[in-house]
Amino acid sequence: MKKILITGAILLSACSLFAQPKLSKDNIDEVINAMTVEEKATILVGGGWGSMSAGSMTASSTVLVPGAAGTTRAIERLGIPQTVLADGPAGLRINPVRGDQTYYCTGFPVGTVMASMWNTDLVQELTSAMGNEVLEYGVDVILAPGMNLHRNPLCGRNFEYYSEDPLLTGKTAAAFINGIQSNGVGVSVKHFAV
Repeated sequence: MKKILITGAILLSACSLFAQPKLSKDNIDEVINAMTVEEKATILVGGGWGSMSAGSMTASSTVLVPGAAGTTRAIERLGIPQTVLADGPAGLRINPVRGDQTYYCTGFPVGTVMASMWNTDLVQELTSAMGNEVLEYGVDVILAPGMNLHRNPLCGRNFEYYSEDPLLTGKTAAAFINGIQSNGVGVSVKHFAV
């Protein structure tokens, strides 16, 4: 009986050495340390339009939100789910039809219009509504705000950006980010150069 107990204790100890942490808000550093280099690389690459069935390391056979820009790769052993990313500086951009349900997305004012208001409280209120739509439609991260500065009127994406003024751009972007994130979804600041 004593041998059985000792053997059981040894096996239990060995199992705990190989146990993987599961992601929670309290153990992010532990989970990152448990990730392999390959897992860290593939979570950064993700899958984009059309890559869901391209046979890449990051490809997934499941499209969670049709029309979304892509997903990250799930790492099930660590409890890391797929993350859905969608375009959206002027509102969420996804396919409106999923099966027999329709998800109409609101067209929100573009960045230049938001900055023209000079009212960060209103920007935050407006983007809080946008963030609620992101949450309700199953997206985790909206690929916005666009924070590049207006440097040239020929830039084809100036409509996404706020202003030529860095202070106005920063204040407006902060209100945009706070509004979106108030719903528990994320943002990805983009096109920020210098």
